[in-house]
Amino acid sequence: MDNLSGNSISVGLLGCGVVGAGVAKLLAQNGDLIASRIGMEIKLAKAADINPDAVADLNLADGVYTNDAMDVINDPTIPIIVELIGGQGIAKDFVLAALNKGKTVVTANKALIAAYRDEIAEACEKSGADFLFEASVGGCMPVIKSLRESLVSNKVDSIFGILNGTCNYILTQITQEGMPFDQALAQAQELGFAEADPTLDVEGMDTVHKLALSVALAFGTRVNYKEIYVDGITRITPLDITIAAEFGYSVKLLAIAKNHGDFVEARVHPTMISHDNLLSSVGRNMNAVKIVGDAVGEMVLYGAGAGMMPTASAVVGDIVDAARNIQLGCHPRIPAFSYQPAAIRELPLMPMDELVSRYYVRFSALDRPGVLSKVSGVLAKYSISIASVHQKGRHTEGPVPIVMLTHEAKEANIRKALEEVGSLDVIAEAPMLIRIEDENQE
Repeated sequence: MDNLSGNSISVGLLGCGVVGAGVAKLLAQNGDLIASRIGMEIKLAKAADINPDAVADLNLADGVYTNDAMDVINDPTIPIIVELIGGQGIAKDFVLAALNKGKTVVTANKALIAAYRDEIAEACEKSGADFLFEASVGGCMPVIKSLRESLVSNKVDSIFGILNGTCNYILTQITQEGMPFDQALAQAQELGFAEADPTLDVEGMDTVHKLALSVALAFGTRVNYKEIYVDGITRITPLDITIAAEFGYSVKLLAIAKNHGDFVEARVHPTMISHDNLLSSVGRNMNAVKIVGDAVGEMVLYGAGAGMMPTASAVVGDIVDAARNIQLGCHPRIPAFSYQPAAIRELPLMPMDELVSRYYVRFSALDRPGVLSKVSGVLAKYSISIASVHQKGRHTEGPVPIVMLTHEAKEANIRKALEEVGSLDVIAEAPMLIRIEDENQE
């Protein structure tokens, strides 16, 4: 394959949307800087998009644009294919086609990797192709590089991540401005932090995809993302966040993974964390990940988790790694999924019912004598011990909120208890539950 011309290497881009356009702009804008660092030019040889308007502002050279992705993949002079189409449809076909030709693939497509990890790994193993996906988790933060390279000598014990800027922005606005969820979401959409259809974000599935990849790289196991427990942020209210603050906690949508040796714990849900926890101060649309390793201890990465140029920066970083590997004839230098294929284990995910945690529970109760004793009685029936109780005074007619923080309890028991409490005639609506992640639980 004639993929090197003098001191340059050619790249083919599939998808010229927000991130694709950012990659094209960054290669043009900082091309000389990149060349001065790596000793060769990264040349955008072809860029494919079905919509010619997508490249109108990119000032591409004549002959670079095409509406046919396979024209890019089949070009023998292009060794690096950058897939930024997104989704799990045609993008999968293009990625596998490129890998099967032995070409390096760079992508930011976490949903595709989470769903088709085994097929991608098989294609890489058969053809010897490189597969790089730094931008798929944490935007500009080097989460993937840290897990695959920097922490190669560490047994990773746990990962705690704020991995979705939309959710973090919404929770920040609820916290700082007292906005209800719907208003905070509308503002996030106006500012471009949330999609027109924000379901994948606010229901937690975007974070699940990212956690599945992180678990695979950190713990050396295959993960079915559909088996990861997920709960979104749509039921979080300003009242919950206010009361959490009174107890010394912030509420964040956390991706949590823990290595228990013979099994793995992986879950995504709103979580109360202490104000002393570094992640509690991560605001607006920013992301952060705390990785705990047996040698390094705690390591925290912080940065923009999305956006045109931050994500493009991570993509171009992968392109440069790929170019260096090809120039030196040493690709693939690192296994795509961190571990040698023969060393990857089949570790089961811990059932959510087995989780032991502390809990925040809020009940909307009728203002009648004996309500608290009824609720406490049900919790005691399921071996749930109450650490503290907070009852807001009446300001309007109707139910009043009762909030309890529990000592450690089993998830299965708390669920059964809340189902029974919810059926009491003195409870006006389904109880609210938020898990508490204290430092001493780690």
